[in-house]
Amino acid sequence: MAKVLGVGGIFFKSRNPQALMTWYQEHLGFSTESTDYATFFPATMPDGGGTVFSPFKDTTGYFAPSKRDFMFNLIVDDLDAALEQVKKGGAELVGDPQSFDYGRFGWFMDPDGNKVELWQPAAKAE
Repeated sequence: MAKVLGVGGIFFKSRNPQALMTWYQEHLGFSTESTDYATFFPATMPDGGGTVFSPFKDTTGYFAPSKRDFMFNLIVDDLDAALEQVKKGGAELVGDPQSFDYGRFGWFMDPDGNKVELWQPAAKAE
């Protein structure tokens, strides 16, 4: 059987795609190779990082306060600094950061009203 090897992209609609892409470039350091997209390569993934594919029940409140039917997760190297950067860029922080044995998480609403989860993976034990 053929198997999925990872997520090839996250695609969604925006009222002003270039402005939103520029916002992510300015406030989360997305590559500036294009104002249409950013590419992330496996070599830049920190140890312990990975991509999760997880359908949620249609009654979940986890994506709130967004009205969207999706949320995306971005891996970061410094959660506190990333949350401060997006806040300075006008994003609304949602809730308090949380820590688990597999990393730390924080959330914000981007300029288009999408809830975004930031994940700083826990350092792998040597």
